Amino acid sequence: MKHLDDNDVRDRAFLIWKQAGEPAGHMDEFWYEAERQLEQERLQEIGAAGEALSD
Repeated sequence: MKHLDDNDVRDRAFLIWKQAGEPAGHMDEFWYEAERQLEQERLQEIGAAGEALSD
């Protein structure tokens, strides 16, 4: 199972922060949201790969 890469999380957190209007503080919230999104995408990819293999 692939572990989330800190660079990927950092890049995603930065994008989320930019989209939120670059607010001061709460960086942990952006980091955790980035982790959540990336993990969800990873799980969707795993599910899609599993479906492709079962076809």
